[in-house]
Amino acid sequence: MSLVVQDGWLKDARRATSPNFEARPDGCEPELLVIHNISLPPGEFGGHCIEEFFCNRLDWDAHPFFEEIRDVRVSAHLLIRRDGELIQFVSFDDRAWHAGQSHYAGRDNCNDFSIGIELEGTDVAAYTEHQYQALQAVSLALFAAYPKMAPTRVAGHADIAPGRKTDPGEAFDWARYRRTIGVQEVPA
Repeated sequence: MSLVVQDGWLKDARRATSPNFEARPDGCEPELLVIHNISLPPGEFGGHCIEEFFCNRLDWDAHPFFEEIRDVRVSAHLLIRRDGELIQFVSFDDRAWHAGQSHYAGRDNCNDFSIGIELEGTDVAAYTEHQYQALQAVSLALFAAYPKMAPTRVAGHADIAPGRKTDPGEAFDWARYRRTIGVQEVPA
């Protein structure tokens, strides 16, 4: 699978534009890829709840958990569903609201300089082959489109918000993913 980013949008992704974004601060370009996970309701896959949540259209009465997130306004640049479908919510050139309070390589506010990708999943449920293939293709397309991004500048949400976030969780196979994007593991 080979993908292309054009004018901030992944050509092969379905668009579901979120209102939860803003322009990046002057001089900020994407240079960090942040991997997340999400499932709505928690632990359930499929359906349109994630898309509706990121687009501020979620039916708060559809599940008891949704009351807990009623006032939350977030987005990610991209969602990779269990079947590998790609849904883009925010242009990669803009600032999505995915990282929250965060810190990476001496810098705060990772939303300013990162791209956030959500994998439909949980910390403990194995991710699918389709998701790993799509994530590899998306990552390589982003590295090609944004010169400051590199295979060595990828982090999990847990890495940039330790103690506050745990995703993508223990189920995510970092070694496998890193191999697919050309990062060699250092033997212990």
